[in-house]
Amino acid sequence: QVQLVESGGGLVQAGGSLRLSCAVSGRTVIYYTMGWFRQAPGKQRELVAAITSGGSTNYADSVKGRFTISRDNAKNTVYLQMNSLKPEDTADYYCASKNGGSSYRGPYDYWGQGTQVTVSS
Repeated sequence: QVQLVESGGGLVQAGGSLRLSCAVSGRTVIYYTMGWFRQAPGKQRELVAAITSGGSTNYADSVKGRFTISRDNAKNTVYLQMNSLKPEDTADYYCASKNGGSSYRGPYDYWGQGTQVTVSS
């Protein structure tokens, strides 16, 4: 059974940083594409960042240069380092994994429960 558990969300002032973690069980992260999504109230869910099995990364234009996705193979955990946070980054953030590791494009098959990020101005 694949489980993804996010942590690290919270309230931060604009310009601050947060690091989200996604602890994965039931599959080895290095073999699969892992992604971070977010959904703000009234908006569609969007892919923020993804990392393929080969280590290639992809970012939404809105977070390029500010967010970094990474993984720790020993801990089987994926991270999203978020710097220079803006109020528009406020959303629920979800970790997801897809079957297959060569592309960041969906669909994604397993999802975490989400963690809330609030950026105050």
